[in-house]
Amino acid sequence: MLHAISPIDGRYANKTKKASEYFSEFALIKYRVYMEIEYLIALSNTESQYLPNFTVDQIESLRNIASSFNTADAESIKSIERTTNHDVKAVEYFVKEKLDALGLQNEKEWVHFGLTSQDINNTALPLMVRDGIGDVLYPHLVAVTDAILELSTKYKAVPMLAHTHGQPASPTTLGKEMMVFHSRLMAQIDLLKDLPVKAKFGGATGNFNAHKISIPDVNWLVFGDEFIRELGMERLTYTTQIDHYDHMAALFHCLSRIGTILIDFSRDMWSYISMEYFKQKVIAGEVGSSAMPHKVNPIDFENAEGNLGMANAIFEFLSRKLPVSRLQRDLTDSTVSRNIGVPIAHMSIALQSILKGISKLQLNEKKLYSDLDNQWAVLAEAIQNILRREGVEKPYEQLKNLTRGNTDITQESIQNFIGELDVSDQVKSEMLALSPHNYIGYTLDEYPEQDNEFS
Repeated sequence: MLHAISPIDGRYANKTKKASEYFSEFALIKYRVYMEIEYLIALSNTESQYLPNFTVDQIESLRNIASSFNTADAESIKSIERTTNHDVKAVEYFVKEKLDALGLQNEKEWVHFGLTSQDINNTALPLMVRDGIGDVLYPHLVAVTDAILELSTKYKAVPMLAHTHGQPASPTTLGKEMMVFHSRLMAQIDLLKDLPVKAKFGGATGNFNAHKISIPDVNWLVFGDEFIRELGMERLTYTTQIDHYDHMAALFHCLSRIGTILIDFSRDMWSYISMEYFKQKVIAGEVGSSAMPHKVNPIDFENAEGNLGMANAIFEFLSRKLPVSRLQRDLTDSTVSRNIGVPIAHMSIALQSILKGISKLQLNEKKLYSDLDNQWAVLAEAIQNILRREGVEKPYEQLKNLTRGNTDITQESIQNFIGELDVSDQVKSEMLALSPHNYIGYTLDEYPEQDNEFS
């Protein structure tokens, strides 16, 4: 760990260990072996006069090659690759050796039959990404979204001075501001779940050339569709030698939008801590600054922002690069696609940091109250709109003259202004009842009920 080039495998290795199960070299090899085995079994289910017909016990033994795959197996494949200088071909030879050991040597030439490397890569990769996001990223994402919802519920009745353009603005509630982020994340998570998982599977240039000419009694278009569907994916009908990755680009764009929302959230939480709306729990033994003993820095939200920025930069590059290939294929996607786990790992680190940051928050209601109490000028919006309703001439201009650039607006000066207005006592009473603490619009309890549960 101390000698790792990337912090993913070094400093943050304890937070990304699970990601290695889906995005490491070992994981890629394991998924390739799985695809080769499943394809071989699918061939035996065609009932073609030419293709093998494995027994139930043989199929179980074949599947055990993938399910029991271990580090020694992966090292064996890497050893073969040193001779072949071809990673997928090394997997093919490994599987053939396993068939020899099972006494199925007469059937081993059906391994990788009619396939190009990308038929394995472009089915293994989307499976890896699907499983990795589901097991590594999604639980943390749900936990963060739920934690934000909990903040929203907990603080739904807490008035807070809003800031637009960094300046005091019409009050809001802290709970509603948290709900903004929750609803944004829920919308993107719904889109994420709806994105299809697609795979390329069609031979050397996508037309099943070798399959059709050598085994004509199988409809390979139907076979391909059914085989990929059984694996929980959709087969791309029209392809070159490789996946065109448009569906992957859509996935990366969606994850990038989630990352952007979380950056926005992290920066707002950082600002609220800076404004002293939140204090942070002091953890025994922790040091905030090497020089200033008093400091409790918002490092969790800063860490999250940095890791999300890294993730988004790579997601953006992947979404631009992968869909572009010269003619029927070039090899640039191969080295690039090996990095898909990198932004997912950075996002996972960020989500864990946000959860830790949220867990340390302590509301400072005194500060929220005092900030509201020092900003009676924010009632100018309310008063001028009531005066509009009453038909008073130029109410905006009157309030502008009173408040714009005036830092000495107090409860008394607002009440004096109201007392001098040419309106009924009833309207004056209505305005005099206003304060920065109750001018908060609709509360969360008054909004239409939303479904905030994950399906």
